[in-house]
Amino acid sequence: MKPKHVPAAAGAPDPYFPTSGDHRYRVHRYELALDYQPGPNRLAGSARLSAVADAALAEFALDLAEFRISRVLVDGRAARYTHRGGKLRIRPAKALAPGAAFTVEVHYTGNPRPVRSPWGGLGWEELTEGALVASQPVGAPSWFPCNDRPADKATYQIAITTASPFTVVASGRLLTRTTKASSTTWVYEQSAPTPTYLVTVSIGHYRPVPLAVRPAVPQTGYVPERLTAAFARDFARQPEMAAYFGEVFGPYPFGEYAVVVADEELDVPVEAQGVATFGTNHLGGGWERERLIAHELAHQWFGNSVTIADWRHIWLNEGFAKYAEWLWSEHAGGPGAAVHAAAAHRLLAGLPQDLRLGDPSRKLMFDDRLYQRGGLVVHALRRVLGDDAFFAMLRDWTSANRHGVVSTDDLRAHAARYTTAPLGPLFEAWLERPELPPLPD
Repeated sequence: MKPKHVPAAAGAPDPYFPTSGDHRYRVHRYELALDYQPGPNRLAGSARLSAVADAALAEFALDLAEFRISRVLVDGRAARYTHRGGKLRIRPAKALAPGAAFTVEVHYTGNPRPVRSPWGGLGWEELTEGALVASQPVGAPSWFPCNDRPADKATYQIAITTASPFTVVASGRLLTRTTKASSTTWVYEQSAPTPTYLVTVSIGHYRPVPLAVRPAVPQTGYVPERLTAAFARDFARQPEMAAYFGEVFGPYPFGEYAVVVADEELDVPVEAQGVATFGTNHLGGGWERERLIAHELAHQWFGNSVTIADWRHIWLNEGFAKYAEWLWSEHAGGPGAAVHAAAAHRLLAGLPQDLRLGDPSRKLMFDDRLYQRGGLVVHALRRVLGDDAFFAMLRDWTSANRHGVVSTDDLRAHAARYTTAPLGPLFEAWLERPELPPLPD
């Protein structure tokens, strides 16, 4: 199925991050060749972007953090550029016409570090031994030049050379691994359209742990040696979880799924395209950890394959992933989704009523209340539609928008096809008003 067309709203600056990205062109492929030295945290890279101009471009911009740039080419010709404030502004030798396909090549070196944000550092993070990438929402420029907008999805080839004792895990399928002397080059191909914030790399001393002998989707853990037994125990039900989500959400949208357990404690697990990264503190079993496994897996459908047009719509990612936790509990013999919904409603009733879910503001876009209220919207839809129509709606949503870009209005229109009841009041109450509506019967 072809990806859904990007809605018109995606062709404008992101209202929460208006300086991120350049909406006047689209990238359809990135080819990254990186050499990383973990000891000194030194990165040397070249990035080749294949793009299409949506407007006449005498100049255009890429997002890139504080690296030293040695060369910039547009269509193979040297281009003039300036680089300050996280923006690489490029003036090609010849202006680009609307609809023109073009390539950009950037060569750069430096010490990658996280991009500062209200939520702490985002992007490339140096570990005690190795590194990891967690870019949501605007951390991708910490390690490669990009058009950092969620709606601008592209395919990727990522080649990373590093010291041979390290394992490299990146978004996509491993094509080749070549060792020369003391270094190894790992080449990954991500053929599914991917937003910049969902491209990831993990470099560390990891042992691969297959999660099932013959899973429908290859699932592998990359785990520090001493934690392999704990990982195998705690993630033993993930293949069953993936099979169940495949039934209720539709087929898994990518070719593989990798789980990395970084040899560090992390605040929260982080989803990326075909990869989820957990910390050592996320092992140990119990529902609180199992729900995180379900949440990150569900993001492969909701957020990764079906991607938001801009960050105002983040509840579409987090609300469906939260509801996936409740569905898994229901399926696995734990409390049903209605029990979890009632608990979430009680929790929210005692908290401030100042979150407007459909446009939460940049300040509140990662507020815990957004996750809970997002799950409640999905539960309210299930109650109104009934189970048969609700699950048909879910499967059709992920199928029609597979590898595409969506907005809240798209979901409103989609859900309306599965009932004769008016859904306007439901969406108005849950998405547009900050006051908490009653829990639906």
